[in-house]
Amino acid sequence: MLAIYLAMLETEQDQRRFTRLFEAHEKKIYAVALRVLGNPDKAEDAAQQTWLKLVQSWDRVSALPWGETEGYVVTVAKNCALDMIRSERRTVAFPEDWDPPAQEDRQEEYDYLVSLIRSLPENYRRVLELKLVEEEPNKEIARRLGLKETTVGVRVMRGRAMLKERLEKEGYIYDAV
Repeated sequence: MLAIYLAMLETEQDQRRFTRLFEAHEKKIYAVALRVLGNPDKAEDAAQQTWLKLVQSWDRVSALPWGETEGYVVTVAKNCALDMIRSERRTVAFPEDWDPPAQEDRQEEYDYLVSLIRSLPENYRRVLELKLVEEEPNKEIARRLGLKETTVGVRVMRGRAMLKERLEKEGYIYDAV
């Protein structure tokens, strides 16, 4: 991920300073997010959001004296984690008796996939229901759930990986989910 953040910076000096910041505070940011969220997957998402925010506000961050950067990045990490908690509170889950739109062919496989999606942890379940069942684009999912589009993308990717793992355990061959 560091390479992606570095590509967003313009000068080599900024890239060197960001790399130094990243190496100095990567574990602390994750630890703060984990302490707030209590979930390793969510903490990882919050840490990624933190680094993205730091790159986006790099002019402000790079102007800070080095001794003040730790407090700043910790505050940004805590705020990203709290934002995730707030957005989850706004998320309304589908009722258990929700009847998704039916596919006309391969109904049995479709029903099985829907049941697998429903068995996922809530963060991934809701995003994948909107992505795979309702066929919404990430931007619309982010708007509906009050999430950042990058968070939606990460959750879609991880949710698909969970589905793939479950299908492979049951002997299915993975083409694409």
